[in-house]
Amino acid sequence: MVILMKRTATEKDVAAVAEFLKNKGLGTHISKGQDATIIGVIGDKSCLAQTPLEMLPGVEKAVPIMQSYKLASRAFAPEGRVCHVGEEEIGGKKLALIGGPCAVESEEQIFEAARGVAAAGARFLRGGAYKPRTSPYSFQGLEEKGLPLLRQAADAYGLKVVSEIISENLIESEGQYVDMFQVGARNMQNFRLLRELGRCKIPVLLKRGIASTIDEWLDAAEYIMAGGNYNVVLCERGIRTFETATRNTLDICAVPVVKERSNLPIIVDPSHAAGKAAYIRSLSLAGIAAGADGIIVEVHPDPMNAKSDAAQQIKPDAFCALAEDIRRIAPVLGREA
Repeated sequence: MVILMKRTATEKDVAAVAEFLKNKGLGTHISKGQDATIIGVIGDKSCLAQTPLEMLPGVEKAVPIMQSYKLASRAFAPEGRVCHVGEEEIGGKKLALIGGPCAVESEEQIFEAARGVAAAGARFLRGGAYKPRTSPYSFQGLEEKGLPLLRQAADAYGLKVVSEIISENLIESEGQYVDMFQVGARNMQNFRLLRELGRCKIPVLLKRGIASTIDEWLDAAEYIMAGGNYNVVLCERGIRTFETATRNTLDICAVPVVKERSNLPIIVDPSHAAGKAAYIRSLSLAGIAAGADGIIVEVHPDPMNAKSDAAQQIKPDAFCALAEDIRRIAPVLGREA
């Protein structure tokens, strides 16, 4: 449920409503927009069944939220949220550019990748230290040895670190090195992991599962937000369909649908959707044009010899060219890059 306050409502009115709800054992989330203030009601609202909320000072009306996700819904924060990753933001006017290799392979490789990502004007370095792979015989990443290399490379070029978290047991140790946890498609419904990420203060990039609906994806985000961590960004990375020409099918429709249903920022991952480097530029621009708040692209200094996802990684110079293309179209969309 959300309570819409009148335009004439005062700070005292808002505080009085919040106090009333608190006395009922309910939590509140207050969102102040340009036109109105909305109070989101958190908890079991059955105690309000016989309460005429419109009688409270400054209340315009109470509106029930029918979706299972509440905190992630657009009704809870009509103005939308911005995810803060240190001093950087995802979801504001400026588009977020995230680049880096699928996996950290060596000190030389990650430093060269970081240099190229920074040269493109991106502010975030992605790289997997832990790599959950379909086959147990595939390269699984350098694991704990890769995290210091990733941190050092990012710091050398003034970048924020985005890296995948695969277990709740690693949150504390990995959290010492990363600025943003990435939850991969395979773990989108790892609810124990999501709950623990909700209890930490580190921002989360939540990828969509390969066969998950948008509502299931938003429910997964709700698990994180219900724990108190509202710094969540959604990532559309392609879903599994009957089509075999690409690795997955990038659901461009998901971008405007998420913008309509949810208050969370959303970015697109053209690399995992395409599975082929040649398609990354087109899918990136399509995602931005559809309203995405940024992109996350796999960038490797030597894709031919990459230990994972070689076919879908682009070289740093190609990432620089892509960033320049995005900067050219951003003003048309009312954005900056």
